[in-house]
Amino acid sequence: MSSTPTEPHDDESFDENRRDQLTSAPDATEADAAPRIDVSEHDGTTRIDIRDDAEVRPGAGPGMPEADGE
Repeated sequence: MSSTPTEPHDDESFDENRRDQLTSAPDATEADAAPRIDVSEHDGTTRIDIRDDAEVRPGAGPGMPEADGE
């Protein structure tokens, strides 16, 4: 079952489906399904933040010239 922005979804089944999908690869581990973002809503505005403890983060990684300001 897929959900659209106008169709509510059950958070528990969404989380279960997400976990199942992210751990279905042959070499996948539970860490692959760890949360990577935090979503919050304030005064009608939705904010999405990358978690500090996320294993995979967008952008240049440590040791890359873009990340080191070079």
